[in-house]
Amino acid sequence: MDYERIIVRPAAAADMIYAKEIADEMESSAITRGSGIAKRSPESICEKILAGKAVIAVTNDDKWVGFQYLEVWEEGKFVSNSGLIVSPKYRNAGVATAIKRKIFQLSRDRYPNAFIFSITSGLPIMKLNTDLGFEPVTYSEITKDEHFWEGCKSCVNYDILTGKKKCNCLCTAMLFDPAKVKERGEVKEEFQLIYN
Repeated sequence: MDYERIIVRPAAAADMIYAKEIADEMESSAITRGSGIAKRSPESICEKILAGKAVIAVTNDDKWVGFQYLEVWEEGKFVSNSGLIVSPKYRNAGVATAIKRKIFQLSRDRYPNAFIFSITSGLPIMKLNTDLGFEPVTYSEITKDEHFWEGCKSCVNYDILTGKKKCNCLCTAMLFDPAKVKERGEVKEEFQLIYN
């Protein structure tokens, strides 16, 4: 039986070749699940990669497996972990967990004093966030930056968000408070998975 090795690492400029595939899968996944994932363009994915704000999973023979990025808000007060997507072939193999942990580690390394937040409607992501120390919060506790909320415009639930004056929506907001790290310590990990 042949096994593929999956490497989860910070994305590099050479990974821009996967940008269209990533964007297409994000859109396809949102349609399939009927969820509110915001649409991202290949250009915006390339921007995140070039800025050193993305994590990618690829096989040892250079097949794209998964992706996520971070963004900084309010001059570094907040960091969002967004856009987690895994290729359908590699779902339920631990890839999303490894990517989520790696983007969280990258966020902590680059912005150790920032509050890290995520908004999601997916229970698996809520569970991953909880394992990392995130807690559910109201939208008033995450960034007020209008550019963040503009990213929600392509979401199918945007009318709900604006109808509720951005106080809540169908997504759950979750926040990691860096001050709480001292209470429980921090573990750094390297990730490689085996897939068959």
